[in-house]
Amino acid sequence: MKEVTDATFEQEVLQSPIPTLVDFWAAWCGPCRMIAPVVEEIAREFEGQVAVVKMDVDANPKTPARLGILGIPTLILFKDGKEVDRIVGYRPKQAVKDFLLAHL
Repeated sequence: MKEVTDATFEQEVLQSPIPTLVDFWAAWCGPCRMIAPVVEEIAREFEGQVAVVKMDVDANPKTPARLGILGIPTLILFKDGKEVDRIVGYRPKQAVKDFLLAHL
């Protein structure tokens, strides 16, 4: 899964031709480690329909601060350069799928 940074966020996410789901996470975050396999499965299942990327909030503090991210994991769906919706905290796979399907 692709990792985005503060430097690449605009190009990789906001200018993406398809909706992009961003997983904001940190290595020390237990729920982030729990949701990581769910996000990877979603990336495979929605390949071609949704781009799925990760951003380490510790290594890239500017983007999460600008987006008002207060808790992690946070999954944000972007479409046409704008935030469509977000999930904060761990969710089971079906909940993440339902979240995506509601916006595609």
